Amino acid sequence: MTISLSDIVNLNEYPIHDLNSKIYKELTAYCKNELDTIGCCVLSNFVQPNSINKMLNEINSKRSQVYWSDESHNPYFTKKDSSFPNNHPINSFGDRNNGYLNGDLIPEDSDLNILYHREELKDLVSNCLDIKPLFHWADPLAKNVYNCMDPGNYFPWHFDSNEFTLSILIQKADEGGNFEYVPNLRKPNDENFEGVKRVLDGDRENVRVLELEVGDLQIFKGRYSMHRVSKVEGKTTRYIALPTYTLDGWRVNTPEHARVVYGKVLPIHYERNVERADSLKD
Repeated sequence: MTISLSDIVNLNEYPIHDLNSKIYKELTAYCKNELDTIGCCVLSNFVQPNSINKMLNEINSKRSQVYWSDESHNPYFTKKDSSFPNNHPINSFGDRNNGYLNGDLIPEDSDLNILYHREELKDLVSNCLDIKPLFHWADPLAKNVYNCMDPGNYFPWHFDSNEFTLSILIQKADEGGNFEYVPNLRKPNDENFEGVKRVLDGDRENVRVLELEVGDLQIFKGRYSMHRVSKVEGKTTRYIALPTYTLDGWRVNTPEHARVVYGKVLPIHYERNVERADSLKD
């Protein structure tokens, strides 16, 4: 059976197939303003309930293939560096416990995979960011994943390797599991280590808290805004999908990032392990 875009996306509210419509132009203008000012935008009820249920059934059926990790890492997913003081952000490690169903395990006929490869979604993100062209991420593990957080799990403060990330909440935790971030904490060629350290030390002056709902689509500039997911409470696992596009169709995660987060390193991670043009830590 052929799956149409309307089977997955709420096209009545978000006509992403009609780039010339008044609603589409207003939508992308709104998102661009949100992304420029606070580094994030949310489109509520973007994914159809039936499609969400299919994604939930998919991740539940593949729980045995999820890579679960209990790691400690700094905001950059890099190793300890003795050339910096012990209290420097590079040497500030937080405990993380969660799981990923990696992108190479998502079936081609999955609603998530179909949506990720639709040009309409990529065009929407491109127009919201006002950036062209965008590419599907070349990283086989990280390109399009399910993130899984069981009760008690926590994801500490970090920056993303990619410039921006999409997220679709599949299942909400009973309590906790909220997305917290500090907009535009760093920028190309400026790590702002002092500002990062203040947040790591507990300063919440610029911290924003976002409580996503099932079916919401979030677009987030995660390379420049440090973020975390608060501890999941209750009895329900938090599931979120993370389809990702990039500015560079060649780049992938560093070997250390791939090992720590996705549980393995592929030859492509070594072959393409080059310094980033923005001079930022991974």
